[in-house]
Amino acid sequence: MTDQATIDRLRTEEIASQGLFIGGKQQAAEAGGTFDVISPIDGSRLTTVADAGASDVDRAVRSARKAFDKGAWSRAAPTERKKVMHRIANLIEKHALELAVLGVRDNGTEIAMALKAEPGSCADTFRYYAEAIDKVCGEIAPTVENVLGLVHREPVGVVGAIVPWNFPLMIGAWKVAPALAAGNSVVLKPAETASLTLLRLAELCAEAGLPEGVFNVVTGRGAVAGEALGLHMDVDVLAFTGSGGVGRRLLEYSARSNLKRVYLELGGKSPNIVFADAPDLDRAARVAAFGIFRNSGQVCVAGSRLLVEHSIHEAFAERVAAIATKIKVGDPLDMATEAGAINSAEQLTKTLSHVDRAVSEGARLKTGGERILEETGGFYMTPTVFDAVSPDMTLACEEVFGPVLAVMPFNDEAEAIRIANATTYGLASAVWTANLSRAHRMVREIRAGVVHVNTYGGADVTVPLGGVKQSGNGHDKSLHALDKYTDLKTAWISLS
Repeated sequence: MTDQATIDRLRTEEIASQGLFIGGKQQAAEAGGTFDVISPIDGSRLTTVADAGASDVDRAVRSARKAFDKGAWSRAAPTERKKVMHRIANLIEKHALELAVLGVRDNGTEIAMALKAEPGSCADTFRYYAEAIDKVCGEIAPTVENVLGLVHREPVGVVGAIVPWNFPLMIGAWKVAPALAAGNSVVLKPAETASLTLLRLAELCAEAGLPEGVFNVVTGRGAVAGEALGLHMDVDVLAFTGSGGVGRRLLEYSARSNLKRVYLELGGKSPNIVFADAPDLDRAARVAAFGIFRNSGQVCVAGSRLLVEHSIHEAFAERVAAIATKIKVGDPLDMATEAGAINSAEQLTKTLSHVDRAVSEGARLKTGGERILEETGGFYMTPTVFDAVSPDMTLACEEVFGPVLAVMPFNDEAEAIRIANATTYGLASAVWTANLSRAHRMVREIRAGVVHVNTYGGADVTVPLGGVKQSGNGHDKSLHALDKYTDLKTAWISLS
């Protein structure tokens, strides 16, 4: 039962110091290093987690390889893996509120959203791949009659995964669940500021019967543990969600090591395009506001550029700004809160610097742009709307990853497409129109992995999420995600 009293009880529970999860149990880092976990809710210290070094990453990878070679999981029948993954999903659901509150204390997402987006989505993802894996099979090639051509799907081996701090359980599951379903072993490195729920997930996986060493979690700093994972010669595939700068380094690490395949989701500067003939402008304004301000803008697919047809631009921008001023920002563990905390003091400072730069470049600040609730010790910011943003301004080009919206007018369909595509990113987008032909043209012309029509967000695990251009490569979610974690092997058999 989700009620405020239970949430308030869980928010004060003491959190034990956390070790690395290697070989089915928590272990200290070899050098004994730890770092503090700071809650963005009030700036308090929650606990400590182990600070992994390169030797710890090596231990985790060796544990994963040993488990893979042993075959208790990698060679298990798909139906057996399915049973374990369903048990994992059941345990996630059983502990959903505990996981949600733990995650909010760690990263600041508003609890109403976290419940659905974190344990809810994580459990759904494990169930989806549990049900999928015994329905994905190889092929028989259309060969001549005296040859049998078989195409086998096999697990790749050891998968490294590095996930961000905004939705660690959801994004973690997008990588871990298909990799496990295909029979791989996994070494996961969480973000420094959001490790706790993924360590708990590893414990639940062990409780569900996942063999020792199949799923390992190494906490630590990206410059040390992340680099060690990227450079490791025995990691076969690396899946990453995060910044473009880190993504480039991971590609370099692949080139310097074993040429491991690297799949990247690197964020976006997603255009949300509203035409004057949108079927419901009031709804479009509300969805546009929450498409950028939910989780305080810390969403990879956030609609951070709002493109509005010139004839309705002024009125629509006013409508969105009015909604922004009414969004309740505050304690993320209050069920009534609509936007929680910024993840860290560093991220808050970075976001506020984008506000200052937008003002200096001539954008018009309509509302927000300030730190609030500083007396709590936490990291909070008002939903911020800028108008009169031109496509060449920094705010229109760089991902802020905070609650900052850039409103940009356009005159016609051709200009909307030109502005929408005038970015190095290509992750998500949206178009609002009642014209079916226009909707199809826009879907075809916008260069993005996802194009929403008359909505923003909400795509479930049945469809892929991936970017084009500098938003990355490969896909999370859907059956297509399994392609990242399987190899194809041809058997060419003479029947003569």
